[in-house]
Amino acid sequence: MASNDPGWLPAWQLRDQMVAGQRSPVDVTAAALDRIAALDGELHGFITVAADQAMTEARAREQALAAGQPPGPLFGVPVSVKDLYWTAGLTTTAGSLIYRDFVPEEDAVHVARLRAAGAVIIGKTNLPEFALFPRTVNRLLPECRNPWDLGRSPGGSSGGSAATVAAGMTPVALASDGGGSIRIPAALCGVYGLYPGNGLLPRHGGIGSTIMFSNAGPITRDVRDAAIMLGVLAGPDPRDPACWDGPVPDYLAGLDEPVTGLRMRWVGDGGDVAGLDPRVVAAARDAALAFGSEGAIVDEAGQGFAAERWMESFYTMLLADRYASIGQQLYTNPATRGLLSEYGRSHFQRGAAVTGSEYSRALSLRTSVIAHLRGLFGDADVLLSPTVAAVAPAVGAIDRGPLVAFTFCVNYAGFTAATVPCGLVDGLPIGLQLIGRPGREALLLRASRAFERLRPWADRWPPSAVALPVVDD
Repeated sequence: MASNDPGWLPAWQLRDQMVAGQRSPVDVTAAALDRIAALDGELHGFITVAADQAMTEARAREQALAAGQPPGPLFGVPVSVKDLYWTAGLTTTAGSLIYRDFVPEEDAVHVARLRAAGAVIIGKTNLPEFALFPRTVNRLLPECRNPWDLGRSPGGSSGGSAATVAAGMTPVALASDGGGSIRIPAALCGVYGLYPGNGLLPRHGGIGSTIMFSNAGPITRDVRDAAIMLGVLAGPDPRDPACWDGPVPDYLAGLDEPVTGLRMRWVGDGGDVAGLDPRVVAAARDAALAFGSEGAIVDEAGQGFAAERWMESFYTMLLADRYASIGQQLYTNPATRGLLSEYGRSHFQRGAAVTGSEYSRALSLRTSVIAHLRGLFGDADVLLSPTVAAVAPAVGAIDRGPLVAFTFCVNYAGFTAATVPCGLVDGLPIGLQLIGRPGREALLLRASRAFERLRPWADRWPPSAVALPVVDD
């Protein structure tokens, strides 16, 4: 892959070149749109491509720079947005036939902050309806494919975001995660993903996310890009009083500091969950232990995540929250119920059946999950685990258990986590998950950057990224 190809450069480098006049936002945006046009017919990563709007934004960025306006941290950078978040003047479908013609009048807070930072919104990425399913499939368009193998899934629910970043269509994407929905597809597509802990990013301007567990976050090919995006997205907003109101940390400060003396703990036991691949676990363990060569102190936990103990109660809360936030108004109306996907109807039907006492018990169990994770940490600074203890499954063959076994407890407990590409199994990418206590996103970014230096993945792009073969849907 040519080193000067804008499709493969990190966002921070593209931005610096555009500020220096070595590239123009118009040319970079046009190149991204050309790449989408060439590849996405088979990948199905985008629901909507905002070609005209993106070129208008790119010209505006170029003119603003020429007029002497200071460029933002994402100046001229093409960014894709998961089609769960409002975009003013641009269709926001949430992957549903019900919203196929919905055009918001305002941006979600995250989109507004991206635009204010100088980003160019290139389009809206594919997702399952209301982010309800571990496959990126809906009734609007064909199922999203994994660019490493078009017969395989990118997972979900941010599958379109991860697939398009992995295929070089944009360097960064705005995604969301309610139980692993950033980390799972990022791991399966060989890119970086960060789930910020509760309260760091405000919630305003999305469709159908959970009340407690879902947060926006970045999917990128470069750790520095994720740090920049998090700095743009984080911070209080008066429309979300639950968002913390402290100053936003400088996530770039200390990003390249060594991890010497950092205490890390490997947790390779996901619990009694069928379908976990021991080869993936072993490869992720080797990657985790490699931190020792960078001066970190890596040991192994004496117990595992015990995912089977918490999964039912987590999904009890998830079902009820999604029913309360979006499902009730759609499921109880026959006109909209008939437009829902089969899994959407099933999800909302189950959510409607959750009783107050069941929800209360699940909420009470959350305290035991927090205690369990604290016990796994002990005196460690970072927990390490596989992100997904399996390779990308074949399209249509998704089993939720092995996908979420190592991820959902992070959301349940309100911690933070990231996934870094750490190798290939059967020619398909796998991820190493780094888990931090609440508020330790800067630490996770520093550790991720250390791993990026230790095992660079910039030359590991999907073999189909230059020219994707045609497949039948």
